[in-house]
Amino acid sequence: MTSYEMLVLKGTYLAPYIQLATLLIGKHREGGGNMFRHQIDTMGTLIDYGYIDSVLLKASLVHDIIEDIPDFNHNLLLSIDYESPAVYDLVLQVTRHPGESKPEFLTRVREAGSRNAKILKAADRISNMISLGFVINTDFIARYTEETVNYVFPIAEEVDKNMLTELESLVDSRRKYLSAIVSP
Repeated sequence: MTSYEMLVLKGTYLAPYIQLATLLIGKHREGGGNMFRHQIDTMGTLIDYGYIDSVLLKASLVHDIIEDIPDFNHNLLLSIDYESPAVYDLVLQVTRHPGESKPEFLTRVREAGSRNAKILKAADRISNMISLGFVINTDFIARYTEETVNYVFPIAEEVDKNMLTELESLVDSRRKYLSAIVSP
């Protein structure tokens, strides 16, 4: 990380977004783990890939809050700081709408999402794919893996080839795992 990038991160006001994300503590994830740690993992993935945009990092910390907290008061998010409206907009781009199927949602992100929405979705999926190592339901792992290939690979290919490479590796390892379980 360069000195400039360190200065940018040093000046990024993340604590209130982390505090808001604590609403997700203890919330179970179908893919394993809990939702709060997933938010932190997603932000870590972004930083690992060199993303230091403050709106993107803030949104990563709360990207599942609207979808996963029933009756979430969006004013809590909108009132944090001067970037809150942009963070909220980005979170809405990566939030699945009621009644929207997963393929419809991922297609919407790919076709209509901003560059940051696509980057966030790729980082989110990397975190999700890593968590699949803790899932017992092989049907879920198989479905999620194929969904990643069909819908998230094109998003990652558009915005970050290195993220695509990691996703390809994760898909390969999950397929090998499934193969070993199904036919030992």
